[in-house]
Parts: sequence; structure tokens; C-alpha cells
Amino acid sequence: MGLLLYWSASFALICFGIGLGCAVIRILRGPTAQDRVLALDAVYIQGMLIMLVFGLRVGTGVYFDIALLIALFGFVGSTAMAKFLLRGEVIEP
Repeated sequence: MGLLLYWSASFALICFGIGLGCAVIRILRGPTAQDRVLALDAVYIQGMLIMLVFGLRVGTGVYFDIALLIALFGFVGSTAMAKFLLRGEVIEP
């Protein structure tokens, strides 16, 4: 791997880590439940991006599969949380 790609991936990992930290702070301090759900979306997106960049940096394909699973479970989780906030239940009888 080239030196430029290594340093740019490292910089991207630092930026995504800072974004992840800001989203975690919003989850802990969010004034409303809607803010917390949006911050949870940001957390799983940042986690997915960290896995993708780390997979590029290391040069293996395992991290791409992990990023796909994070995206899948994050989407299902945020959809369930939004439905719970709107209707008060996740599974309708």
C-alpha cells in the first residue's frame, strides 16, 4: 500500500472516530428521544465507515462483511426505534 493511501486512511479513521465520539455524546445528552435515535443512526454509520476504511488500510475483505452486517442491523434497529417512538410498540398484534 502506498504511503499516501496509508496516511489518508489514518486521517479518515481519526475523523470518523471524532464523529463517533460526538454522536455518543449526543446519545448521552440528547434532550429528546428523536435526537437519540438520530445519534444512534450516526453511530452505526460511523462504525460502518470505520470498518470500511480499516478494511482498505489492512487490505483484507473480512472488514467489508462486518460493515455490511453493521449496516443491516443498524437499519433494522433504527426502524424499530422509530416505529416504537411513533406507535409505542414494535410488533403489532
